[in-house]
Amino acid sequence: MEPSPTTGGSETTRLVGPRDRGGAGGGLRLKSLFTEAPEPLPEEPKPVEMSFHHCHRDPLPQPGLTPERMQAQRQLCTACAVCCVFMAGEVVGGYLAHSLAIMTDAAHLLADVGSMMGSLFSLWLSTRPATRTMTFGWHRSETLGALASVVSLWMVTGILLYLAFIRLLHSDYHIEGGAMLLTASIAVCANLLMAFVLHQAGPPHSHGSRGAEYAPLEEGSGEPLPLGNTSVRAAFVHVLGDLLQSLGVLIASILIYFKPQYKAADPISTFLFSICALGSTAPTLRDVLRVLMEGTPRSVSFEPVRDTLLSVPGVQAIHELHLWSLTFTHYVASAHLAIDSTADPEAVLAEATSRLHSRFGFSSCTLQVEQYQPEMAQCLRCQEPPQA
Repeated sequence: MEPSPTTGGSETTRLVGPRDRGGAGGGLRLKSLFTEAPEPLPEEPKPVEMSFHHCHRDPLPQPGLTPERMQAQRQLCTACAVCCVFMAGEVVGGYLAHSLAIMTDAAHLLADVGSMMGSLFSLWLSTRPATRTMTFGWHRSETLGALASVVSLWMVTGILLYLAFIRLLHSDYHIEGGAMLLTASIAVCANLLMAFVLHQAGPPHSHGSRGAEYAPLEEGSGEPLPLGNTSVRAAFVHVLGDLLQSLGVLIASILIYFKPQYKAADPISTFLFSICALGSTAPTLRDVLRVLMEGTPRSVSFEPVRDTLLSVPGVQAIHELHLWSLTFTHYVASAHLAIDSTADPEAVLAEATSRLHSRFGFSSCTLQVEQYQPEMAQCLRCQEPPQA
């Protein structure tokens, strides 16, 4: 066995016969390779970046709150602290002044505190991932918090209305005009301060501000509704309502301060502002019940969504169309798309999902693609639901 040089500096041993040494003879000698270049290992498969319509349109959420939600959290925390301080001050001032109108204003502040704390709780829960038990995540907690806030306001307002009715029947009460005027003035300043804290620039989003009217998003925007901005704007609107009520209480306190004989202005203003408080919570209660009853979102109608899906090339019919929302801003849709035999199911799925997301702001869409059958036209389960 002898070494023999090879190209590239490698060395081999080969089987040779004696004649290989001297040019004659037979026999064999071992030939083995021990320094040959190893075969290249197969490359590990690289993750393929799927197109945006694969199944997850949104990017993987990052842990923690986004900068926008962090700012919303700071605004809500500041406004909530201010609201708690001045709410306690109004309770004390209303008790010292024997004013139900001041107490009514404090009750409205209590509802605002509950609403803002519910928004803060929702911002915190929005960072928690979905689990096998809570497959949709914890979004619905925002709706439950809004319901608790409305119920608490109604209970307190009912007690104040009862007391105001008793005062109108029996005039044996006294109002401290000075304490009432001071407390009402401080309440106006507090609401102005909270409005300043919650004020944020920027045009409102197309959803949620036009009632049941359909307000499509700009084509191609494709962004879900921001929870932080929505919560701050809702709190800002509530504070504006409180400001108007505080101004009314201030007017009543000025009247009582200069004209004590008109002390009936206190229970009368309590009636008026209680009705305003209950009326301001009626839209919130309606939206909460719509969400809990899995109703179609306010800013999305059944017909535009149906027509959008039918306009996708290759779609012959749709059925089992369901529209609902997990919260006031998190919309979900599901449907069966019946396509013709020449349509590409993947292309139809991608186009339908893209249109639902960009035009209506759906956060989650589940679409089932199937072949169109003529029997679907007579199938009772494939018919549209009746108009409510």
